[in-house]
Amino acid sequence: MAKKPAQNRPQKMSHPKVTRPGSAVMGDVRIIGGDWRGRKLPVLMAEGLRPTSDRVRETLFNWLRFDVAGSHCLDLFAGSGALGFEALSRGAKSVTFLELSIPVAQQLKTNLKTLNAPAAQVVQRDSLQWLDQRVEQPFDIIFLDPPFKQGLMQLAVDKLFINGIIKNQQAWLYLEQEKSLDWPNLPDGWVCHREKTTSQVRFGLFRQV
Repeated sequence: MAKKPAQNRPQKMSHPKVTRPGSAVMGDVRIIGGDWRGRKLPVLMAEGLRPTSDRVRETLFNWLRFDVAGSHCLDLFAGSGALGFEALSRGAKSVTFLELSIPVAQQLKTNLKTLNAPAAQVVQRDSLQWLDQRVEQPFDIIFLDPPFKQGLMQLAVDKLFINGIIKNQQAWLYLEQEKSLDWPNLPDGWVCHREKTTSQVRFGLFRQV
């Protein structure tokens, strides 16, 4: 990838606020279920930041209701970390957040300390580069919501499967992208289990059958 994008996920957020002239613009995301239900976490509003909306997260985690507890999750292009934090709140055994932006990654680390969540880690690195490695433990649930209009979805999906980062058969793959786009090509046997659209995004949950 020639240009490193800001790895964040836009969408509905609370109104931004600036604490003082020249300071960072902050918003927040709200955890909607689990142990930290109702908890609001500050989010650094970097360029392109698009946290997955409350409505979309509620739908997704209803789909995953019986599979999150005890799972190992990967939140690619983490941005606000809304999906990863939601998974932790609902009993995920571990979550790895991948985020390129240094200040955004630092905010993720700060939020993890606030929540006292030692089962999670933040990796400040380009997600596509990280996906070029092999991992000791494949992930049970992968959240993939790359920056829009940069052609990153198919590249990320290909790397996930080439390098064995996602567990076949037992794993869930969540994809969120522009509403107008077709789903990326997946390996044989992988199908869309559930999907929906909003005014802006298309989101779906995939698994191997």
